[in-house]
Amino acid sequence: MRLLKLSVAYLRQARPRFEDAKDALEEGNHAYAVRLSQECVELSLKAVLRAVAIDYPKVHDVSDVLVAVKDRLPRWFQAKLDFLAESSKVLVKKRELSFYGGEEEFLSPEDVISEADARDAVSRAGKTLELCEKLLNQLRGCQQSLGRPMRVGSGSTRCAFRHPRFRSRFSTSH
Repeated sequence: MRLLKLSVAYLRQARPRFEDAKDALEEGNHAYAVRLSQECVELSLKAVLRAVAIDYPKVHDVSDVLVAVKDRLPRWFQAKLDFLAESSKVLVKKRELSFYGGEEEFLSPEDVISEADARDAVSRAGKTLELCEKLLNQLRGCQQSLGRPMRVGSGSTRCAFRHPRFRSRFSTSH
């Protein structure tokens, strides 16, 4: 399944950004930690959308799209959508500040992004990445249970989808 392969590739890009964000936080580079955390969240959410065959808009915050297609997602993931959407919105708002600071007030990124901002951003990125990896592992498990070759890693063999469109594609009981 090409969409799943592409989704896994997005998560492969998200994971090092999260690791680098943690390092930046430890080094006191708070603005960079926020920026990398936002990129991690963006890639993670886009991986989920791609995995469920949603062509998302080419913007940094795709949380509205994710909420709009929640019926395509497993219930356990739907229960986390408020957190995921809020995280995306919060981090996108801080993205520009982490790049440029408050230019109108001649403030550097370090002047406007605090350690607390960075800690919150890294925490949100870690939880988002973990949830999205769990979902993709479930999808890979569904793919494996249908007898299709696994491309990357392994995951649960329980299919997570409840949506009728995906039931036939991912259900283990045909």
